[in-house]
Amino acid sequence: QRARSQFAQAVADLAARPQSIDTLRSAGVVCLLRPLLLDVVPSIRQTTALALGRLADYDMDLAEAVVKAGILPQLICALPEENRYYKKTAAFVLRAIAKHSPQLAQAIVQCGALEMLVICLEDFDPGVKEGASWAFGYIARHNPELSQAVVDAGAVPLLVLCIQEPEIALKRIAASTLSDISKHSPELAQTVVDAGAIAHLAQMIPNPDAKLKRQVLSALSQIAKHSVELAELVVEAEIFPVVLTCLKDSDEYVKKNGATLIREIAKHTPELSQLVVNSGGVAAVIDCIGSCRGTVRLPGIMTLGYVAAQSENLSMAVIVSKGIPPLVVCLIEEHEDHIKAAAAWALGQIGRHTAEHARHVAVANVLPILLDIYVDTRSSEDLKMKASIFRALKNILQKCTYLPALEPLLHEAPPNIMKHIIGQFSKVLPHDSKARRLFVTTGGLKKVQEIKAEPGSLLQEYINTINNCYPEEIVR
Repeated sequence: QRARSQFAQAVADLAARPQSIDTLRSAGVVCLLRPLLLDVVPSIRQTTALALGRLADYDMDLAEAVVKAGILPQLICALPEENRYYKKTAAFVLRAIAKHSPQLAQAIVQCGALEMLVICLEDFDPGVKEGASWAFGYIARHNPELSQAVVDAGAVPLLVLCIQEPEIALKRIAASTLSDISKHSPELAQTVVDAGAIAHLAQMIPNPDAKLKRQVLSALSQIAKHSVELAELVVEAEIFPVVLTCLKDSDEYVKKNGATLIREIAKHTPELSQLVVNSGGVAAVIDCIGSCRGTVRLPGIMTLGYVAAQSENLSMAVIVSKGIPPLVVCLIEEHEDHIKAAAAWALGQIGRHTAEHARHVAVANVLPILLDIYVDTRSSEDLKMKASIFRALKNILQKCTYLPALEPLLHEAPPNIMKHIIGQFSKVLPHDSKARRLFVTTGGLKKVQEIKAEPGSLLQEYINTINNCYPEEIVR
């Protein structure tokens, strides 16, 4: 007995050290441990499970070796009768295997482990519940089918009970698992909602524990993102204005997840966007973008774009709340293309409604900055980035009649953008004598004569319209 105990303990200790793993692997240690899982001494069974869990946790090959050795049925065969230490360790083994791939998680489902994990979720000991919640999360996060298997096993109502327990660690893991279940589809999110999760999650938004707040905000986001109905249910749990305090949190992930939740609500309808504006959400998001850096800004940037896209009035609300300057800062400061592209998209959504909207964007010097990014050779490798910058420029240019902002672009714009700029001049100049005079004195008309346009093309038509505004000798 002592020898068996020492052997299991020694392997468990070695498995915790990355440098020993290859030696253990080549010694075929998984098969050596297998008989000890059925040992008569509980502490040996538990230490053996711990060793297997640590091995499986290390990499996918070892996790597969544990499954192939037929260890899973042995691990869980007498789980309900085992003590809490063994239950915790068994849940750790299942989690360590499930995390690597959908196929390994499927192997856990097939051996009947979910029913055993549900028994653990009903255990009196919070540590056992936590271990089971964690294992369910690692299984559910892979795909809708595995998530559905977790739902079918009856885990959701028990997870909702877990978020009501006093232990913070248990609340965190259970909220995280509900988030992993909800993220895949409206139907899965609905099962979480039907179990009464929203009200309990919403009550925890003011909780001082940052890690818990991250998970709670994530779970509510994963529910709200799927449909208008689900987003409205989240809003009805009175998350405004309390969720706005998260945007001022010292924890970056709380900020990011808070902004993500607001984004997932605002994107659905003008009414939900209006609700965000009325509760002070847009102003709070703008402050948040100003106070952080990098990817934490991204959901806030997207929120402003979604709100502005909904209607002229909502776009004006973003402008009045001074939403344009921080977006311009993101275009200049951020190095990552996807953040620049998001800021460009949001500015395009703000400017695309009317001439006045476009003017507000143009006055903030957005057009030359966008053009620089577009022309910049470095960003030419990323075609998606180039396309999103082009769309943003086009959205703003098609409405912009503020000529002082357009004129400098005549000297550096590539042909596909030049067409839109010349188009705007051809709309404004025929009806505005002051603009016509300025266009000559600033050299704009001269520049137009240098443009090579295909005969009969739209661009040639625009140029003819402009030239027709002037006496022929001036054009010559």
